Amino acid sequence: MTAFLINLAITQRALMLALATALVIGCGWGATKLVPDTDYKAFFADDNPELQAFLALQDTYTNTDSVLFVVQAQDGNIFTREHLQALRDLTEQGWTLPYSVRVDSLTNFQHTIADDDSLQVQELVESTANLDAAALQNIRTIALNEPHLLNKLVSRDGSIAAVNVVMALPDKERDALHEAGAATRALTTAFARQHPELQLRVSGIVEYNYASELIISGEMKTLVPAMLLVVMLVLALMLRSAWGTLATLLVVVCSIVVAMGMMGWLGWPLTSGSASAPTIVLTMAVADCVHILVTYFYFLRQGQSKQAAMRASLQLNYQPVFLTSLTTAIGFLSMNYSEIPPFQILGNVVTIGVVAAWLFAIFLLPALMMLVPVKVSDKLSQQNHLLDPFAAFVVKRRVPLFWGMGALFLAIMAFIPRNEVNDNFLRFIVEGNPTRDATDFIGENLSSFYSIEYSLESTREGGIYHPQFLAGVEDFAQWLQTQPEVAQVVSITDVFKRLNRNMHGDDPAWNKLPEERELAAQYLLMYEMSLPFGLDLNNQISFDRTRTRLIVNFRDQSTKSMLELEQRIGDYLRLQHPDIPFQAASTTLLFSHAGIANANSMIQGTLLALLLISASLILALRSLKMGLISIVPNLIPAGLAFGLWGAVKGEVGMSIAISIGMTLGIVVDNTIHFLSKYLRMRREQGLDSAAAVEYAFSSVGVALLASNLVLIAGFVVLAQSDIALNTDMGWFTVLTLVMALVVDFLFLPALLMGLDRRKPATAVELRMVPPAPDNVASAPPIEESR
Repeated sequence: MTAFLINLAITQRALMLALATALVIGCGWGATKLVPDTDYKAFFADDNPELQAFLALQDTYTNTDSVLFVVQAQDGNIFTREHLQALRDLTEQGWTLPYSVRVDSLTNFQHTIADDDSLQVQELVESTANLDAAALQNIRTIALNEPHLLNKLVSRDGSIAAVNVVMALPDKERDALHEAGAATRALTTAFARQHPELQLRVSGIVEYNYASELIISGEMKTLVPAMLLVVMLVLALMLRSAWGTLATLLVVVCSIVVAMGMMGWLGWPLTSGSASAPTIVLTMAVADCVHILVTYFYFLRQGQSKQAAMRASLQLNYQPVFLTSLTTAIGFLSMNYSEIPPFQILGNVVTIGVVAAWLFAIFLLPALMMLVPVKVSDKLSQQNHLLDPFAAFVVKRRVPLFWGMGALFLAIMAFIPRNEVNDNFLRFIVEGNPTRDATDFIGENLSSFYSIEYSLESTREGGIYHPQFLAGVEDFAQWLQTQPEVAQVVSITDVFKRLNRNMHGDDPAWNKLPEERELAAQYLLMYEMSLPFGLDLNNQISFDRTRTRLIVNFRDQSTKSMLELEQRIGDYLRLQHPDIPFQAASTTLLFSHAGIANANSMIQGTLLALLLISASLILALRSLKMGLISIVPNLIPAGLAFGLWGAVKGEVGMSIAISIGMTLGIVVDNTIHFLSKYLRMRREQGLDSAAAVEYAFSSVGVALLASNLVLIAGFVVLAQSDIALNTDMGWFTVLTLVMALVVDFLFLPALLMGLDRRKPATAVELRMVPPAPDNVASAPPIEESR
């Protein structure tokens, strides 16, 4: 069957080109159906319990998806007539943004004051025309003592104020996001031009989603071509053949088109988690072509015809290339164990690309090379013995290398426990991006984005007015304020206390909850009837008045500490207030739970992938011992990368968790090629382990070094992405690939020589062994040279 397929690829060139063209057009047309989805909810399955709780809370109260404008006074005081007027103007303009349903700011805060026996409700800053120093100081005093404003819409030092525009965007409507995002940026530009004395920053969920989509679409046009250019330059230097490089480029492009096209046909969205698919497919597709082409060029240098040389190359490379493609696919398929749908999609799309790359390398690449004139550079043959001195060093120093590298590996992996799972979707954009920098600035100077929202339910009709329920809510809020991690608590009880104080002549002694249900209901009714359109209390209380939302903002927290806080707070409510049913939800909790679940599930996926890959190697290498030995170089690189990551960074996000299985599928390629050459000499020539190791270095060492450099170069480019998921994945993969080379070149040979001992080969046998043919520094195997 293999001989038939090889003959078909070489002799039926027109058919191969036609089939490849049809496959690319048929699959590639699906790319027109690709739709970006930058909504953070795309990271969760529909049946995710935390997502369902979050959506239920959003349905009960006003949606919290918003654009947050943050204004910083360059002179350090936002409470001047000019600055407050600018805030009023920005607040009014916020209402004009598409899909805006609510605008909250320092200036339109509904301030209440006593007016004899009635309640007067008015904007905190109705007009700036007649504000004198005393009035400005009064506004400042009110704002900095109001829980609903302080550290939320105004900073404690009075230099920063915010305008929060809540938007109700249609679900899954990309055009709506574009419309809202473009209008927001136009308003930002106009405001900055009109008020150079104020610095305006913009963040919020809507802005973050819009910025993410712009990054994804932009990097499709810049990062992918840049990565392609870098990989092709490295490949050209390695192959020394323009036609070989161009043919590889065509295989790579076809593989990407097929993968992304199938992504469109299958209806999978393009998210920040799956946007790296084309760049990963690009690097994966190169490896297959390298092993076929360098062997092909070797046989051409030996004087064989193009057809004979390609036939020999395919005969030698068909099985190993198939095996490396299979194990790579297994590694990426393990990503289906991820709890994050975009990463499942990423693994499946790259798997499609890997399969397409194998098909194009076996059937399209030979047809292309038969059609073009090929001039082989003699410089390739100079690489034959490049690693011979290094191989001699490894063989001579195998004992100290084994113990020395083993000790070094253990020392590096000792840093693994320093890694802590930490996922914050507001850090999915890297530092240096204006939206990310604005988000960090807000977290440092206003309200933290680490929060939990509690929906507290009364079991009675109109229960939010009952003194017992309000007392329970107030006790909960007061307890939260005593917790060291808590930065701010926003509760409806603050409104009730303020109204009660107002109705008692603003006497501070009455800054407490009303003691009667009817009084509480009357106060709130009077207040709500005075509120303007769009500024009602639906963001804090349910329509049927049985539930209220309490928001807790925390100082910077890790994923682990957020889950511990959720548990501690929940335990307090259940113990101290068992009569108050509650539901906790927030975007912070969504990603915290998903991060831990994803890490645990990927451990299972990686173990299954390792089992399947090891079983494949045992069958392919026909050796249980070698299959078990292969586990060492397949696993250690990821462990070393995790150790180095822990020493340098210490935070492991979603992308790092899924990279374990992904890199496993990549680094196993090195193991396959090295062990296959080693076993060839052990079995067919009877060489001892030292001689077989030297042969493996001579035959495949330079090719492994070169192909890994291509992969490293590709992932270094990926690490330049503005999407932090891609950046972390890129650098972690680079670390893993570098460590894989260290393990394969310094530790695996020593391990083989220590565990695989047989009768030494004679000097005559050693002289009979030439290099193997399936890499840059190659020569035909023993049986081919006879």
